[in-house]
Amino acid sequence: MTFAARALMALALCAGTARAETPGDFDYYVLALSWSPGWCAREGAARGSEQCDESRDLGWVLHGLWPQYETGWPDYCTTTQAAPSRRETAAMADIMGSGGSAWHQWKKHGTCAGLSSRAYFETAREAYGAVRRPEEFRQLEDEITLPASLVEEAFLRDNPDLSADGLTVTCRDGMVQEVRICLTRDLEPRDCGADVIRDCSLSDALMLPIR
Repeated sequence: MTFAARALMALALCAGTARAETPGDFDYYVLALSWSPGWCAREGAARGSEQCDESRDLGWVLHGLWPQYETGWPDYCTTTQAAPSRRETAAMADIMGSGGSAWHQWKKHGTCAGLSSRAYFETAREAYGAVRRPEEFRQLEDEITLPASLVEEAFLRDNPDLSADGLTVTCRDGMVQEVRICLTRDLEPRDCGADVIRDCSLSDALMLPIR
């Protein structure tokens, strides 16, 4: 068999095992919590995002609740569910930073959950509310550098139902970016898939205080 023939066969096998992005067809959720001061410093403040208004006093905000396959994830699914109203997305700004962020999360991830927009946002709020966010990060007075692993340890300490294999900390541009927690479809803790566990290995990750 020629190289070209083998390549075509491999492509055909991959195509045959590809998973259609059908709303409601997923294996678990990733709950993504973003450290708002870092996001605002990197890009949010320059955009003039309402999330970065100092009066908001935001720390760990809900980036999103993402349907996930055991390997990979669906996004921007075609759904028969009605899009959320502006009022509905604005109501999520208290934990998601802005109504615009909520709208984007619905389009990219919520459409794949197989839920109405109302049920999706209710599920996201429930998942967010079930996680204890370590208080010491809110008490920072100045920017600090720390091993990113300490952020993971703090979440594990305050959430004994979580395990190290069910949580990962990510960094971006040298800063602590997010904590991502893997949950079953019933919002119970579970181990993450191999493509989600990408722990930040920085020993000097920057963490900015809430202003």
